[in-house]
Amino acid sequence: MIDRHVSSPPQSVVRLPVRPDAGRYLVLAAVFVCAACGLVYELELVALASYLIGDSVTQASVTQASVVLSVMVFAMGIGSLLAKRLRCRAAVGFGLLEAALALIGGCSAMVLYAFFAWVGESRLVLVGFSLAIGVLIGAEIPLLMSLIQRISRRDAEGTVADLFAADYVGALVGGLAFPFLLLPWLGPLTGALLTGAVNAVAGGALVLWLFRRDLTARSRWWLLVANVTVLALLATATVLVDDFERAARSAVYGQQVRVAVHTGVQEVVLTGGRSGPPDLFLDGRLRVSGRDEYRYHEALVHPAMRGRHARVLILGGGDGLAAREVLRYPDVRSVTVVEVDPGVVRLARSDPALAPLNEYAYRDPRVRVVTADAFSWLRAPRGTYDVVISDLPDPHITPSAKLYSLEFYGLAARVLADGGRLVVHAGPVASRPRTFWTVDATLRAAGFGARPYRATGGAAAPHDWGFLLAAAGPPPRLGLDRGAPGLRAPAPSALTAGAHGAGAEGIRLPELPPSTLVHPRYGD
Repeated sequence: MIDRHVSSPPQSVVRLPVRPDAGRYLVLAAVFVCAACGLVYELELVALASYLIGDSVTQASVTQASVVLSVMVFAMGIGSLLAKRLRCRAAVGFGLLEAALALIGGCSAMVLYAFFAWVGESRLVLVGFSLAIGVLIGAEIPLLMSLIQRISRRDAEGTVADLFAADYVGALVGGLAFPFLLLPWLGPLTGALLTGAVNAVAGGALVLWLFRRDLTARSRWWLLVANVTVLALLATATVLVDDFERAARSAVYGQQVRVAVHTGVQEVVLTGGRSGPPDLFLDGRLRVSGRDEYRYHEALVHPAMRGRHARVLILGGGDGLAAREVLRYPDVRSVTVVEVDPGVVRLARSDPALAPLNEYAYRDPRVRVVTADAFSWLRAPRGTYDVVISDLPDPHITPSAKLYSLEFYGLAARVLADGGRLVVHAGPVASRPRTFWTVDATLRAAGFGARPYRATGGAAAPHDWGFLLAAAGPPPRLGLDRGAPGLRAPAPSALTAGAHGAGAEGIRLPELPPSTLVHPRYGD
């Protein structure tokens, strides 16, 4: 029989200010807290990678998240190997490691955002933080194993089981706390700073109190200075975080930022509006340009309103601008707006620039607002509508992929009345032709006949918007209002051409597969 302790060098049992069993539980509590903080750092980097670096289905949800997680897991293995050199001074090593992790992890969000705002590129910084945080997290368990073995001589298997149980439960708490508490209540910057402070306090208290008799006077002094310095830096950053955010937003959005709020769903920024029309940004992406938003909304709404339109359903469109165009028709009896973010609706109701822009559409008694995800809401039939207007973010944006899927259009078909029309904002035709024609292919696979058309912005704002007007069976007659500025139909011959022409404006790409929930295809 092999002695289970042969592989571990004999170590003296440290003198503790508490009983060994109590000391063991305190170490496990520290494992729990540090694991929760470590997972928050990981999730924060994944979230920032998606927000700051990319927004397409493949780029953000796959590439960026994979880079963060794979680099971090690789670095954790390196950290575990490096920790072997610190086992002889595990208490000091763990104390310094947690101070460094608290500082790097706590400040990572601010530094990453600063590079994005003022340098314009943050990929290398993201990889650097993933590597550094992963190394420090990976070094925790070997050092904690050494510390807990010095408290009580229990079997190694039981000790490993206890450590990993505390680590996994802590990771669960951190994984739930980030999206449900830290992100909606504090935001990513303050949430990361607070997590760093908790990390520093947990690591510093464990070493400086529980293992104080195992430290030399010089080690205690250096650990105390390191932890006080880290906490002071984190506290200073927390005090200045609002000023930092304002400065960073000005660098990204310009000097006329009037409203910037985290709604729990997304970051909403409203600029301008005092001397000109406002611009609305959702998670850093321009959603409404006040200079030519009317071109987009006229093109979206009016072609679909030719025909019966007593009952209208708007999916998205929380800014109220699509509802404004619908309400221009006096024979409209009801308008239902399904918007996932109530914060956008609140702004559209009350903002002194946005509310006049939508002509106070939400004050009209015909308008009813439903706060819900459009996909989930469509799964429970709620009557039928003559017109369904899909005023959603571009298909290639990660959260929007399911709202341009075959399954989504199947649900939309169930709420269309006989002879009803569905109009879909399908992204730009010229710059993302594969995305646009994938939406067309998905509609056709769902049983719709679709008529493509596009609208362009003015010379001051050269936007390109692609739309698809669909109905069950044959494509509906487009009937564009030639009086609407910037609104025009592409040449029919170009739209029906069978030749390849991915870079050519308005040329249909043949044989594109539809996008589904399992296989989203909007990552061009």
